[in-house]
Parts: sequence; C-alpha cells; structure tokens
Amino acid sequence: MKVGIIGLGRMGEGMSRRMIKAGIEVHGYRNNVKKAEEQYEKGYISGYTTSLESLVQVVHNGTGVFGDESRSPGIFMMVVPAETVEDTLNELLQFCVEGDIIIDHGNSNFKDSRRRAEQLAKLGIQYIDCGTSGGVYGLERGYCLMVGGANFAVSACAPIFRALAPGIGSASRTDPLSHETSAEHGWLHCGPPGAGHFVKMVHNGVEYGIMQAYAEGFNILHEANAGAAYVAAGDAEVAPMDNPEDYQYDIDCAEVAELWRRGSVVGSWLLDLTADVLRGDRELSKFDGGVSDSGEGRWTVHAAVDLGVPAPVISTALFERFNSRRLGDFANRVLNGMRYMFGGHHVR
Repeated sequence: MKVGIIGLGRMGEGMSRRMIKAGIEVHGYRNNVKKAEEQYEKGYISGYTTSLESLVQVVHNGTGVFGDESRSPGIFMMVVPAETVEDTLNELLQFCVEGDIIIDHGNSNFKDSRRRAEQLAKLGIQYIDCGTSGGVYGLERGYCLMVGGANFAVSACAPIFRALAPGIGSASRTDPLSHETSAEHGWLHCGPPGAGHFVKMVHNGVEYGIMQAYAEGFNILHEANAGAAYVAAGDAEVAPMDNPEDYQYDIDCAEVAELWRRGSVVGSWLLDLTADVLRGDRELSKFDGGVSDSGEGRWTVHAAVDLGVPAPVISTALFERFNSRRLGDFANRVLNGMRYMFGGHHVR
C-alpha cells in the first residue's frame, strides 16, 4: 500500500513512521526540503517530493513520470493546520483524479468537512475527515482516530487507520468476551462525512473542561497557605478571610500531582503531563497564563446551543480561556467605574 502525506511536522512525521513500520510506503511533501531530506535519510519517510504535483505522480504510479493510462487511484493524507486545509486541498485537487481519496487529519470544522466531501464527490473523489488525537506523543502511544466518510472509502483506508491507532492492548477491554471492534483498537468510523470531525470537536470540548478542572484544583492547592501571610485589610473593599488559621498549608503541587497519578479516580494522561511540567518548574514561571483556544471549544458550545443541550462546564472552560488573555479587562474596568460612581469605591 502506498500513500502520500502532506505535512511532515512532528505529528505528520510520527504518523509516517508508524505507517512505515506497518509496511505502508509513505511519500511526503513539505516546504522545507532540507528537513524532508533528513527525514528520508533517517527512514522516517519512503520518499519525498518538492511539489504536490510530483507527490500525486509518485503515489499514482511510483515513478513520477506517467501517462494518463498508467494512473491508479491514490490516497493522500493532509496533516496541516485547519486554517491551511482549504488552500492545500484546492492545490491538491488540481492534480488528483477520479477515485482518489483525501484524508483530512486536521481539526477542521465538521461543517467545512461536510461541504468539502459534497464538493469532491461531484468530482469522483472521496473526502474522509479524520479527527486525530495524540499529538507529538502519537508516535509512541498511537493516535486515537475519529473517522467520517463513505463506507467504501473508509474501508479502503482501514490499513492506514490500523497502523496509526494504538491497538487493542493500549487499554483493558470493557467486555473481554465480546467481539473486538475497531474502537477497541483506537479508531472508529463514526458516520458519514463530517461525523469524524464532529466527534473530535466534542472530544476537544471535553478536554477543555477536564483541563480547566485540573487547573482550578491546583490553583486552590497553590494558594492554600494564604492564611499564613494574611493581614486584615481593615476596609470594606476586600472581604476578610474569616479564619486565616484554616489556610496555612504549604502544599507541594508537584508532589500532589504525582500522588494523584497513583490509584486516584482523577488519574489521566493529562495529569501525567501536568505532573511532568510541575516537576520541571513548580511555579510554571515560563508561562504567562494566557491560554489559546484553537476553535473546537467554540464550535462545541455553538453545537450545544444549536441542539439545545446544556454544556455549562465546557462553556465556562472556554470563557476562562478568553479571560486568561485579558479579554475581560474592559468589563472589569466598567465594574470599577460603576462601583466608584455609586459608592466611591476605590480600585483594588
């Protein structure tokens, strides 16, 4: 089996290496030719090209030189940022032919994926949306794949998904006596076009909520010794701490993270990563506290509103990311102004 991969950053490289290990021939395209050469020399890709046109040629016939009669359908994987998918796809389509399959591994909006699949179907080209979780750790751990697309196209790409997924041994089986499913191996055909990115969108919304809960919990632990340094303000601007002696615990957050990783119901891979970063820098001094949101959290909240489904945790986690970037500063200044005008309250 032969595939072409567009995007050979850390994630794309990891995916290529897993496929090669599974016996799949992987030809890559990236703008940085020097990096591509290094990846080829290390055996991370089977070959590389300097243009999308030549990538399509190589995948179609393996030589890079062909007549129309020698073409065979090809499979092309896009591992590029969501904001570049449209341009990459439009360029790729200049060279693809009827029967080709394009897999989008980016975090595209599921509505865009549905639209693209409908457009490409008119050209006889199949578009698979594949929500991919695993990031830079996917090479070692495998990738969780949430797939949307036509049945026959997904079936044709099943060897790719099996090569990328973690495998059944990555988690204990819920029902050891039942028939094995692809989900137990780490990939799932979620439904028609758009379904894969819809499931991945909600996955990332859940991720927002979990991460926010961890962050808030560790912040409470971090501030648990505030009572030791507490001095009553002596004015009405700050609510007093009723019992400062209750909050005089100098808790080591890094050690708590290590503790919770072992036998606790809140243990998870995200907690593993948290423990790792805290171990290196207990005050996390290299971070400024401004947290980005890449889109999926917003789309999840939009979907919840469209569906009339309550999602207060995910919504709050999203809004906290806005707040972390000081996007609420003007609102806070409005509050300052109102309090000053009606009560002469000074800014704290």
